[in-house]
Amino acid sequence: MAQSKSAAYDYLLKLLLIGDNDLLHRFSDDSFTPPFITTIGIDFKVRTIDVDGKRIKLQIWDTAGQERFRTITTAYYRGAMGIAFVYDITNERSFNGILNTFKIFTSLNETLYIFVITKEQGQKLADEFGIKFFETSVKENINVEEAFFTLVRFD
Repeated sequence: MAQSKSAAYDYLLKLLLIGDNDLLHRFSDDSFTPPFITTIGIDFKVRTIDVDGKRIKLQIWDTAGQERFRTITTAYYRGAMGIAFVYDITNERSFNGILNTFKIFTSLNETLYIFVITKEQGQKLADEFGIKFFETSVKENINVEEAFFTLVRFD
């Protein structure tokens, strides 16, 4: 974690979201507006949270998961302190893109805290990678806060 020289926060964390950008909007703006426009390139939000008595400023970068944007988005992987792979359980293509992106991301970053979000195949993939798993619902606002707070705590 980068320590802040400013009184506004104690730490600054760069986090990445790869996949469904509705999670970013639910966490940062507490909003859900289906269907949302697909991210083209990069979307960026900031939210400051309190965790274990510390103010943590989160820079959350939502990168486009599509292959055609990969050359744009891989530049943003460097310096990230955590990543959430997000996919839609009703869209197999969104799940299949995770493995390739995971390999690219881990080749660029040595020490990370990573977790995958959503159900059975996600649990299996998370077990295979040895990472955390969360099932969330952006629409119903279930486990969104918990997923981000766990990522920040490095639990």
